Amino acid sequence: MHADDTLYGAVEAGGTKFICAIGTGRGEILEETRIETVDPIGTLREVLRFFDDAESPAFPLAAFGVAAFGPLELRRDSPRYGFITNTPKPGWRDTDLIGTLQRAFARPIGFDTDVNAAALAELRWGAGQGMDSLVYVTVGTGIGGGVIHHGLPVHGLMHPEIGHIPVRRHPADAGFPGVCPFHHDCLEGVASGPAIVARTGRRLEQSEQDDPIWDIESDYLGQLAAQLVLMYSPQRIVFGGGVMQQQRLLPSLQARMLHWLHDYLPHPELRADRFVCAPGLGGTSGIKGALALAIDTAGG
Repeated sequence: MHADDTLYGAVEAGGTKFICAIGTGRGEILEETRIETVDPIGTLREVLRFFDDAESPAFPLAAFGVAAFGPLELRRDSPRYGFITNTPKPGWRDTDLIGTLQRAFARPIGFDTDVNAAALAELRWGAGQGMDSLVYVTVGTGIGGGVIHHGLPVHGLMHPEIGHIPVRRHPADAGFPGVCPFHHDCLEGVASGPAIVARTGRRLEQSEQDDPIWDIESDYLGQLAAQLVLMYSPQRIVFGGGVMQQQRLLPSLQARMLHWLHDYLPHPELRADRFVCAPGLGGTSGIKGALALAIDTAGG
């Protein structure tokens, strides 16, 4: 078997659904299933069942990759490595996600946040091909971001929590308190999908074209993009997630990014059409990111 034909297990662990898949070193997904996220015991039982049923003795899985919602413990020297920690997801706080898989399969397991993994997949197979730095942002039920530098996800004390940075309030939005239970009007508190619904009573795509919410949302996401440029200096920023299905946001948020940068940075790349862009992998960035984690942890 060619090295690229080695098979890997991939898990995209989301707050609403788990996607489980088997793929190759070329980034191809061969088999996939969706599992509803319920309690940890029930959900992980179905995850284990999928791989038990799908794996062939003739072609065993070389490694697994898990891309999960967080916060996560990613420090390998921590006794809680592999845990979902203080998540607001009911019932999932302090869940030993990686330990459960390790005990069942005894294979190498790559582990990272869902957004770091999606960023890795976009760099390798999607919108960031040929680059070595990229930020992937998802805007949906929450807001999160994954950062890749020199081809590797950024880790430190923990992982980046881009969705919880403070923002300057839009003049037309000064009275909205925000929905984040921790910070109220951080970025996630004012620009996530639930924040839009709490403010207007409807989803963004249900809003009229001249509704002020479009300008408000573009401004907040433009502030985020400007902060990412100043902090991480990425070669590209990829925006995904449910809210970003509204493609009119991309050019307007890039314009607001340039507004907030105030001509401080002279680089023409910031004005290029693709500096801020949609995912090149569409809705598969997350599961292919988990596959990339598996490939890397196996040395593939």
